Amino acid sequence: MNSIERCENLVKVIYDKFDASHDFQHIQRVRRNAHIISGQEGIVRNDLIEFAVLLHDISDVKYSGTEGKKQETAIINQLELSPLDRKRIVEIIESVSFNGGNEKEATSIEAKIVRDADRLDAMGAIGIARTFAFGGARGRNLYDWSETARLNMSEKEYHTKDTSSVTHFHEKLLLLKDLMVTKTGKKLALQRHEYMLAFIDQLKIETSEEY
Repeated sequence: MNSIERCENLVKVIYDKFDASHDFQHIQRVRRNAHIISGQEGIVRNDLIEFAVLLHDISDVKYSGTEGKKQETAIINQLELSPLDRKRIVEIIESVSFNGGNEKEATSIEAKIVRDADRLDAMGAIGIARTFAFGGARGRNLYDWSETARLNMSEKEYHTKDTSSVTHFHEKLLLLKDLMVTKTGKKLALQRHEYMLAFIDQLKIETSEEY
C-alpha cells in the first residue's frame, strides 16, 4: 500500500461521519476536478494535489472543531513524506477554504488547482444539492427572501450565523465564478454558474405568492 492509498483509508473513516455535503463522495468529485484541471496546467506535483484533496476537509471547524487540525497533523505524520512536502500539503489545505471571503492566498499552482477543484464542487447542480444537504443537516430554512446577504463578514460570522440555504448562494456560491484562479477552473465554472442563476430564478417563481 502506497502513501496515497494509506491516506485515503485513514480519511475515509472520518468523512463517512460527515453529512452528505462533505462526505467522501465530495472528496472523490474534487479529486476528479483536480485531475481535469491539472491536466491542462502544465507540470505539477500530482502527489501533493492528491494528498491535499484527501485531507482538505479533515480540519473543517464545522465538523471537527479544534480537534480537526490535530487529526490532520496526525494523519500527515503517518505518511512517508519529507518535512518539506508535509509543509507544502498543509499550505495547500490552508488556502482552500472560502471562510466568508477571508481565504489565504493560494501561492503554488498545486494550491490553485485544489482550490478551484473544491470550489467547482460548490457550484452547479452538485453545489445546489450540497447546499441543501448541509442546510437540512443544520435545520436551516430552505429560503428567506427577506434576508440580506452578507458580503463583508468575518470568518467567525461566516461560520456561526445560520442564514437560509438560498441566502448562502448569494454569500458564497454565486461569488465563486469570479474567484477561480486557473484558466481551466474559470472555464468550467461558467456553465455551473449559469445553472445556479437559472435555479434561483425558477425557485423565485415557484415560491411566489402569485404562482
